[in-house]
Amino acid sequence: MIAMTTTLNAPSSRAQDTRQVSEPRLPAVCTVLTASQVYAEGLRQLDTARIQAALNACPAGQAVQLAANNEKDSFHSGPLQIPSGVSLIVDRDATLYASTDADLYDKGGKTCGVNAQKGRTCTPFITIDQARGSGIYGDGVIDGQGGQLVQGKSETWWQMARRAQREKNEHNIPRLIEIKKSQDITFYRIRLRNSPNFHVTVSQTDGFTAWGVKIDTPADARNTDGIDPISSRNITIAHSYIRTGDDNIAIKGGNGGATENVSILNNHFYSGHGMSIGSETNSGVRRILVKNLSLDGTTSGLRIKSDVSRGGVVEQVRYEDVCIRNSKRPIDLDTRYDRTAVGDKIPTYKAIVFDRVHSLTPGRIVLRAYDQAHPMYVSFAQSSVAANSPQLIQFANLQIAQKNITVAEQAENLVWDNPSSSVCANRFADFPVHTPFDFRPQLSSQQAQAYTIENVLRSTGPADKPLIDPWNPLSDELATATKLPVDYVVDANALADGKTQFNTVQAAINQAVLDGRQLLAAKSKKARLYILVKPGTYRELMYVPATAVPITLYSNESDAQKTKIAASAHAALLGTAYSHRYAAQFAQVDPSIQEMYASLKDRPVIGTSGSAIAWIRGHGFQAKNITFQNTYNKDQVDTNAECPNTVCGATAGTAPVVVVQHQAVALMVEGADKVQFENVRVLGFQDTLFLRSSAIAHTARSFFHRSYVEGNVDFIFGDTTAYFYRSEIKSLGDRSTSYVTAPNTNVRTPYGFVFNEVNFTHDGSANALAGKFYLGRQWFHTQKCTPYATINVASYRCTLADVDAYQAPLGTISKKVLETVGKTVILNSSIGEHIHAQHPWADWNKKGSLAFRPAQFSVADFWRNLQQAGLDPVQHLGYDSMESLAPATTGIFLSEFNNTHRVLPAAVSLQKNQVSEVK
Repeated sequence: MIAMTTTLNAPSSRAQDTRQVSEPRLPAVCTVLTASQVYAEGLRQLDTARIQAALNACPAGQAVQLAANNEKDSFHSGPLQIPSGVSLIVDRDATLYASTDADLYDKGGKTCGVNAQKGRTCTPFITIDQARGSGIYGDGVIDGQGGQLVQGKSETWWQMARRAQREKNEHNIPRLIEIKKSQDITFYRIRLRNSPNFHVTVSQTDGFTAWGVKIDTPADARNTDGIDPISSRNITIAHSYIRTGDDNIAIKGGNGGATENVSILNNHFYSGHGMSIGSETNSGVRRILVKNLSLDGTTSGLRIKSDVSRGGVVEQVRYEDVCIRNSKRPIDLDTRYDRTAVGDKIPTYKAIVFDRVHSLTPGRIVLRAYDQAHPMYVSFAQSSVAANSPQLIQFANLQIAQKNITVAEQAENLVWDNPSSSVCANRFADFPVHTPFDFRPQLSSQQAQAYTIENVLRSTGPADKPLIDPWNPLSDELATATKLPVDYVVDANALADGKTQFNTVQAAINQAVLDGRQLLAAKSKKARLYILVKPGTYRELMYVPATAVPITLYSNESDAQKTKIAASAHAALLGTAYSHRYAAQFAQVDPSIQEMYASLKDRPVIGTSGSAIAWIRGHGFQAKNITFQNTYNKDQVDTNAECPNTVCGATAGTAPVVVVQHQAVALMVEGADKVQFENVRVLGFQDTLFLRSSAIAHTARSFFHRSYVEGNVDFIFGDTTAYFYRSEIKSLGDRSTSYVTAPNTNVRTPYGFVFNEVNFTHDGSANALAGKFYLGRQWFHTQKCTPYATINVASYRCTLADVDAYQAPLGTISKKVLETVGKTVILNSSIGEHIHAQHPWADWNKKGSLAFRPAQFSVADFWRNLQQAGLDPVQHLGYDSMESLAPATTGIFLSEFNNTHRVLPAAVSLQKNQVSEVK
């Protein structure tokens, strides 16, 4: 074997981009646009006008950001022009689709989308022309839809190109992105796929960086080059992944001038025609560095191609640390690219260096210069070629192992080093497939064991110092006994005695509070007081303070609808209006109850927590066979009703209020532990059931068995630990969007809401049957600004501080709010067709709004989101590590296990292995 150890000409210091290039950073955002379409439902509208308008209005140095809005992740556009200094950012879960309407790209001759003798009559999808400092960024996708039928035609763009090849004419097909006569253009992390024609051309440009770009188009898609620098200088393409149907990269020196000073660094190529130079080289190509490249499955590997119709000088090209496998022509330097070409532009290749280049599998080695008067000059150092590799070598001056070898006519028997098995170990990376984020994570069987009743309800108290207090409410007499004791009776139609017989529920509770205090003082062994409520509707509020002896409230009627506690209150109700309605009810009650009333009556408006019809503070409280209803808009719904603030009540400075849209709580459990509900019904619209801890990261437990809760928006919400077992949760469709849960569990609290063997149903309304409701969104508690996204406010910033505040454009957010992550897990349940099948968990509001926070499924998401917001979890928030913050199963925020999901006949099937499906 002949060792290849020497180098030839062209020092590497000159063969590269002359700029100092480092990893780019995302520019500031001027405007966030959220998607309004779902690809699976069809792209029915064009977003061209609003995207272009945002780009045109964006100041230089900033970017327009395209963002997903829950399941709405698609933008659909005709041709776009990116102005000088302006950039486009496509977020990770968003995709910008190029329209397939050929007329939108036509340059005026009505030939775009038509095969003809003349080509290039289509405008590209995205143009950057005579710009400085523009770019395209983000982890999202720009999709050219090359494999989709062209609108109004029976062919795709790619099929049209293949037909043109057979018919020997030109195909008029749009390129994806063209950069022309520009300076310092940057592409960073963006994913480009399915281009109808070339993905990126960079023409007559000084300064172009592509870093971390992924290009992905099928191997049989004709003329879909990855990135083509043409008559340009100072180009860096780094850390990128390219698989396509033509040249992965093609460096061209055409009529517009030479291409020079190019660095191709740390890249991976897959299907395609290789790392190419040419075929247009007539103006020259020089000072090219290709370093640390893997090519796996390209038809050619390292390729220089030209012919006499377009040839010129290609010189000072260095290939360093390159690994090639599964290539038909791993080294392919050919001056007769088109053997039928005619002309006098003879290609000349000189000062070409292969240093540590290894071809691992057999493939043809081509080193073919034009003639003896125009030889090529090539050097090989520490390089190797697989055995049994055919050779075509003509008119080549080679330097191998410190020996000069001249091939005057043709050689086919040069001996090369055979690569060792370890020479390219770990050099071939898998293509980073764009896997959509899993918006429906599933627990493993082992993880699901942590969500049994015994485990979830095992402890109480502060999360950092939990009190182990095993509790199994299914063994309590509330669930097991056929008959319960009676201490008090509530009957609206009976004569009350004020001791054991009462006409109102609140009066009975008041007496139980008084008696319980005496029992405690007397050290009585009586562990509980029982209130029997006779059937009927009790139109009153029900406040249960902290009690000395726990209270059980129940009816003997198994149909909970027959025994109802109902009243009307909403969050915007004026304190004076609340006092007018309910002062008499609390005039002669125990001070502990009166304190609850007094805490609301002097408020300007009573707020969400003040709207509760049943308000529970007593540990160990129980209810059975009872309905709790907030009748606000339940008795008579008028979705168009409006009223002035002085009548309806509203927060200061607001406009007239739409009545139907207020929070109105039916049942609130506040800070009470071991609260148990058996066969109860909780009825409302927005914020029906509020489960509230007494302190941050403090576990208080509630249990709902054989119960029913209904509502429309955030109708089960709060930060406690609550277990729902063998119950029904119904979404009402009076609004087009519905969220079942809105947890704001602290990140350290082990469990939030757990639903096990629960039936999630709907009311059969048109809104529900659209299949776009959500299981929940994580309540971004008391937020004033968001650090998780840019807001459409100039110079906006949201930074960490002790308080939550915002005065445009600056805001602060507290650690307390950041840590209210929200936890909900659903197991062994039936989920109705009203819930979005692929995207059942929603962000908190849409990106671009002050109230935005992305859905976070685990502590890993929480940690990563903090980092992406510029907050170091260790340095800024004082966490030891992610594992210490939420170990094991407590690191799960949102998840499911073994659920069935009924889907509408027209709905898209769920992804395989996500959840089982019931037809």
